[in-house]
Amino acid sequence: MLKITLTQFLIEQQRDLSNASGTFTLLLNNIGTACKEISHKVNRGDLIGVLGSADSENIQGEVQKKLDIITHDIMVRALNWTGHLSGMASEEADDIIKIPAAYPKGKYLVLFDPLDGSSNIDNNLAVGTIFSILRCREGVDPELEDFLRKGTEQVCAGFVIYGPSTMMVLTTGKGVNAFTLDQDVGEFILTHPNITIPEETSEFAINMSNQRFWESPVQRYIEECVQGEEGPRGKNFNMRWIASLVAEVYRILTRGGVFLYPYDYKDPSKPGRLRLMYEANPMAFIIEQAGGACSTGRERIMDIKPADLHQRVPVILGSKKEVERIVKYHSEQA
Repeated sequence: MLKITLTQFLIEQQRDLSNASGTFTLLLNNIGTACKEISHKVNRGDLIGVLGSADSENIQGEVQKKLDIITHDIMVRALNWTGHLSGMASEEADDIIKIPAAYPKGKYLVLFDPLDGSSNIDNNLAVGTIFSILRCREGVDPELEDFLRKGTEQVCAGFVIYGPSTMMVLTTGKGVNAFTLDQDVGEFILTHPNITIPEETSEFAINMSNQRFWESPVQRYIEECVQGEEGPRGKNFNMRWIASLVAEVYRILTRGGVFLYPYDYKDPSKPGRLRLMYEANPMAFIIEQAGGACSTGRERIMDIKPADLHQRVPVILGSKKEVERIVKYHSEQA
């Protein structure tokens, strides 16, 4: 079987664009190189002393793991010198990250969550890296406002999941493809072309421990799922919950399902739990390109104009008809 590498795949896509310069391909290769290093660190774990707490907090007030800081540094080091970027933003950094004056600047911005699901790392469960790419206005030194763009303006989104195998899932607005890291040759190889999500499903993922805090539309939807064949849906549902967004989304991409991290009353000061810029927007782009849907329950995720670099939002994503049903329940309540 012919093995198509990530680089070959990107170059072949690039040939369809008359004004392509190759910069975008090089940028994604740099991201891939960083993720290979992260994969190596995650895989070795306690053998090199990278597990456990760093005894510090990020801007969201969350306790950081050692690997949160290590993976953030890996991403910055891999990208700041390349000349492809005008700036970066990381879930683990308070403010935008400027490109050092010693290096040339490019036409892209990258936002990333260097280690999504890091609370699972000490339990040897799947974690990952999520990234989003925007174009930057040429000839400017980007400021915060340059990053605060709707998800519809993304030119690329992807994530790498570090599980039994390391895989990169990617969209450039022309569908979704997944690449598996071949450890023997050190290349990402196309293994899952043109991924599509089934419109219907009988599987949902939600943290049931928060049930008492949910709004009534979510209560209604989950209750109908739990009632199974005897309920209004007339079929049985399975429940999954991994508490790692990359793992939840990858499962939905490969077998369908719906994932909910909805608004709740547990902490009224937080309108949601997931970060719009680093998690919700890139995952929404991927899910929609695979034929699914992504909403807060009240609006399409990618239509939200960000107000803050670390803004949080409710997220409901997955099989299109299930997401549409949940949105319908929200609209009926309004």
